Amino acid sequence: MPGSVERALGVHRVLEPRGVLPQAALRLDADPALGADEVRIAVERLNLDAASFRQLSEAHAGDGAAVRAAVLGIVATRGKMQNPVTGSGGMLIGVVDAVGPESPLGLAVGQRVATLVSLTLTPLRLTDGLARWDGRSEQVPAQGTAILFARSIAAVLPDDLPDAVSLAVLDVCGAPAATARVVERAGARTVVVLGAAGKSGCLSLAAARAAGATHLTGLVRDDAEASALRAAGLADRVVVADATDPLAVAAAVGTPADVTVVCVDVPGAEHGAVLATADGGTVVFFSMATSFSAAALGAEGMAADVTMLVGNGYTPGHAALALDLYRRNRGVRSLVDPRVHP
Repeated sequence: MPGSVERALGVHRVLEPRGVLPQAALRLDADPALGADEVRIAVERLNLDAASFRQLSEAHAGDGAAVRAAVLGIVATRGKMQNPVTGSGGMLIGVVDAVGPESPLGLAVGQRVATLVSLTLTPLRLTDGLARWDGRSEQVPAQGTAILFARSIAAVLPDDLPDAVSLAVLDVCGAPAATARVVERAGARTVVVLGAAGKSGCLSLAAARAAGATHLTGLVRDDAEASALRAAGLADRVVVADATDPLAVAAAVGTPADVTVVCVDVPGAEHGAVLATADGGTVVFFSMATSFSAAALGAEGMAADVTMLVGNGYTPGHAALALDLYRRNRGVRSLVDPRVHP
């Protein structure tokens, strides 16, 4: 019945405007009082998505206190963490604090979990003023409460990895899963990853290799990232170019690839990604900084016969796949671990 569907999706928590889904809402009800089909999480740490954190840092000239104040203001105003400029949020880890008797998620009080749904649709209340966060990293020590709906997703945190590592990997676990699916279905052999030295980029390279790709090109922004990616051994070829410069990307990549995966956290990479992709190939845009109108209109203007996919953050089994890639691949660990702030 419609009422049950609306509750499962969290529409009952929308305060403004009425009738939209939580992700599209301007304001959510973050009251910790629990509904029968909801789960309450005692928040321990947030992970801001890369595009959002970069925008906030640049907007406040790297002033950590100002970034912290901005995040607190967003959550207080909106009842969720959704950057009004990028539209993106992140995810969190915490302890299951209470479970409604009708919740279908299978969670139990006391379990430590990572939410695999975006903070842009998660009712969130912060109670500590983010006093332990300096505003200079994506990972945010925090106290407060968050609410999961019947259609939310959460993963129990593994015992063998530090929380900060699990959070960093699970935050981008949709990217390697989507990459693997596209490579397998297309039988792709050549893959280009833009932003290849980042968390989602290096995991996507590893996933492409495991899915059968035989020639991987990693594009990075500078020589330091190139050295790190070469040392990791994840790509057959490493090239340096500004991902927002289409002609530079095309020149660096050379022969277009069957699949291009966009993992950069800045806008403007759409046209370069299209040029890097062979006719009949596929571009997977896995960046919250992507302008999909720019991608579509740019491909049309270039008469590019490419399939363009929005990188959905959910693919069945995505959490387990990403954690397994991290565990099994030393190169992935060498790139992820320096980015983690315990």
